[in-house]
Amino acid sequence: MNEERPGSSPASPASSASREELDQILAVFRAHGWEGASLSRLSAATGLHRASLYHRFPGGKTAMAVAAIRHAGQKFADDVLAPLTEDGDLTERVQRTGLRLARFFGHGTRWCLSDTITLAVDEPAIAAAVRDVVGGWIEAFAAAAAEAGHDAPRERAIAALVAIQGSLVVARATGDTRPFEDAIASLDTTLAQP
Repeated sequence: MNEERPGSSPASPASSASREELDQILAVFRAHGWEGASLSRLSAATGLHRASLYHRFPGGKTAMAVAAIRHAGQKFADDVLAPLTEDGDLTERVQRTGLRLARFFGHGTRWCLSDTITLAVDEPAIAAAVRDVVGGWIEAFAAAAAEAGHDAPRERAIAALVAIQGSLVVARATGDTRPFEDAIASLDTTLAQP
């Protein structure tokens, strides 16, 4: 079902959505993915009628998804990755980031938006937003690996990201969060240890 408004741009920015509304939209997309995030669910989660959703997001469901991804990416950078850019011992900063990653992903019980939202949608604006968020994550990890003196910091960063994302998939499939916990525990070895 096409849930875009005629003549609207899918990548239209949210003009007046609050942080709370974006958090609620984010939760719907994270829990239900693209297909399951119906306008009815989005409306119920935000408490906004469809007309109000379209007022805030003239690009419809795609604009809501893009705004949610960008919002999540900013929260992720501010709340999770921030220790990597602070002063102090690198290993301690990576460990603090690991603790924040664990909290962000509910210790392996909360699905990653970049995974769930891209399962059944081929929207260039959504793909671009996800690519930006994942790229920022890789850059932050690569900077830490470079600071530790690794010859291939980007490869280290990608390995750490794959371990975390893969462990979230395993946790979702099996209900066992131990692989996620292991991926977080090994983060300082992957990034901060020479």
